Formats: sequence, C-alpha cells, structure tokens
Amino acid sequence: MLRSMLNGAAAMGWMACALFFLRFWKQSHERLFGFFALAFTLLGANSVASALMESMDERRYYLYVARLVAFLIILYAIWDKNRAGRRG
Repeated sequence: MLRSMLNGAAAMGWMACALFFLRFWKQSHERLFGFFALAFTLLGANSVASALMESMDERRYYLYVARLVAFLIILYAIWDKNRAGRRG
C-alpha cells in the first residue's frame, strides 16, 4: 500500500515537471523543452505502471527499459541543444 502511494507521488512529481516544460515549450517552441516534457511524461507513466504492477515478475524489466529511453531522450535533447548552438 505504501509503495503504491509513493509511486503515485513520484508520478505526480514527474507529471508536474512535464507540465512545467510543456508550458515553456509552448511559449518558446524550443526543442529542448519539448524533449524534456516528453521524457518526464514517460517517467511519470513509468511510475504509474510500477504502482500498478504489484508482483515482482519477469515483466518488470520493461520498466527499466522505459526509464532508459527517458534518460536517453534527455541526453539527446542536451546534445541537440549544444549542437544547434555551434552551427553559427
């Protein structure tokens, strides 16, 4: 019960970050903010899925793959922003 509640709180935090970056993306149309919003939405969905999966079974490795994809999106966003700044 406590684990589900904490995963729900983490999901709320991830989604709040996603909405924060989504607001800045709508104002500036900066790709960095769009990628960050996407990554934090994925992390929030990951927390919800973790809360819904009660048992520890072999399907839980998908949660780690989703986290990996989210962090790779963040790394790509940072790389893309730095690459765009050097073009001149």
